[in-house]
Amino acid sequence: MSLKKRLFQVVLLTSTAASLFYVPWAILGAWLPPLPDSVEAQLEAATNGALEGIIVYADFGEGPPVAAAVGWHDAAKQLPARPDALFKIASISKLYVAVAVTKLAARGELDLDAPLRAFLPEYADRIAHADRITPRMLVQHRSGIPNFTDVERFWSDPPGSAEGCLELVLDAPADFEPGADWAYSNTNYLLLGFILDRVCGEPHFAFIQSEILDRLGLTSTFAGVDEFNEGDVMSGFHVGHPHDLKGESTGMVATAADVAQFVRSLNDGSVFDAGEAELYATLYEFEHTGLVPGYQSTATYHKDLDAVVVQFSTPTDFNGYQWNLAAICRDRVVGILERDRGRR
Repeated sequence: MSLKKRLFQVVLLTSTAASLFYVPWAILGAWLPPLPDSVEAQLEAATNGALEGIIVYADFGEGPPVAAAVGWHDAAKQLPARPDALFKIASISKLYVAVAVTKLAARGELDLDAPLRAFLPEYADRIAHADRITPRMLVQHRSGIPNFTDVERFWSDPPGSAEGCLELVLDAPADFEPGADWAYSNTNYLLLGFILDRVCGEPHFAFIQSEILDRLGLTSTFAGVDEFNEGDVMSGFHVGHPHDLKGESTGMVATAADVAQFVRSLNDGSVFDAGEAELYATLYEFEHTGLVPGYQSTATYHKDLDAVVVQFSTPTDFNGYQWNLAAICRDRVVGILERDRGRR
């Protein structure tokens, strides 16, 4: 059975402290030692714990970046991890989609408050409240449309297409009235992708490419794993599953440096034209996490450091141990960066 039939794809938005409640208390040992002398030493400690490979890239407003990688890029070939490896960024890609929505809305090409029915009439009678749900609600996770990755059938018999994923929640009752609550749902961004394809008249990644990536000079961000040599992608594993998952198509891939530069542009506004930054601030977040089978990632902005810190790591697991170990590592890396700033 493919691992895709058994794994979930979800972004964890809870805090490290809260999520520790659900994992073995032994993980607290990762918190206890004093901060090591370097970021590389911290990554070594994390790989000695359980992580097989980890990349950290810290982009500063001024001065050189910090780039480090420890563990394996491809253990089977005995290739060490490298900072410039491509990695599956999972739900970090929602930031790029949200920027695309913002740009099209600011240009008057996408009405944020038009009903879903107007964009996707073929689904209007199969999505509850399609006459009231808007692109603004989809971006903000306030639509009430169920999350297709929460449907049990998604794991036992996964669809082979985006349309098949949507089919899992068509005709299902809404989780709540549109705009009345918040619930993270991958279905929201799946539908936004469909809407952007219609508005742009072509696959929406072409718009992301021309209006975001090319603008920022980002040359190591791609729509999926089919666009380059698979060997450039860091291997990804899930605990209990024996096979490398880098060949499975699960969305955008990028280097840590590319993600860091994009997230910086999001926070300093340089990705936007006049009026777009103000609109984006009403719509979505300025940092994100990502999780797909074999790959977990975070991209966070730290105002006090004026630093974007991107961390990629593998493996993943079902019980959250790997996620929490990676979160602890990231927090300690930030602590090292803060300490070292004070020494300069």
